[in-house]
Amino acid sequence: MTPSNTAIVTAQMLIRRPAAEVFNAFIDPAVTTNFWFTKSTGKLETGKTITWTWEMYGVSINVQVKEIVPGQKIVVDWNDPVTTIEFNFQDRGDGTTYLVINNYGFKQEGLELAKAINDNTGGFTTVVDGLKAWLEHGIKLNLIGDKFSKGH
Repeated sequence: MTPSNTAIVTAQMLIRRPAAEVFNAFIDPAVTTNFWFTKSTGKLETGKTITWTWEMYGVSINVQVKEIVPGQKIVVDWNDPVTTIEFNFQDRGDGTTYLVINNYGFKQEGLELAKAINDNTGGFTTVVDGLKAWLEHGIKLNLIGDKFSKGH
């Protein structure tokens, strides 16, 4: 459950696909690599630690899977300092899903907290936008790779 007494980054979007498909897009790296990271050591499973890699940036992050409720919720811990990401998939009953991603548990304070919130808000918004384009239209926008192109 998302705590109410801490800074929370939220990204959300209606995805015109069934909840099971949107859920699977985050579980199965064969799908996720089309809109987020470039490599993963495996599918998300409760209790496992998976490594996600963004090869274009030479960055890898360990992701500890805390909870999975099939078709409804994924909770993972990641990053350094560790924060929690909660993916919630709300089946709207009409073949669409309302996706809400919350990221919380920030340890930073002051300007460092503001920077972390800004970076994560932009990052998760970009992920949701890329997901929507991929699942609804089959378009791989390369948003993550283009976000910090060389020289900028």
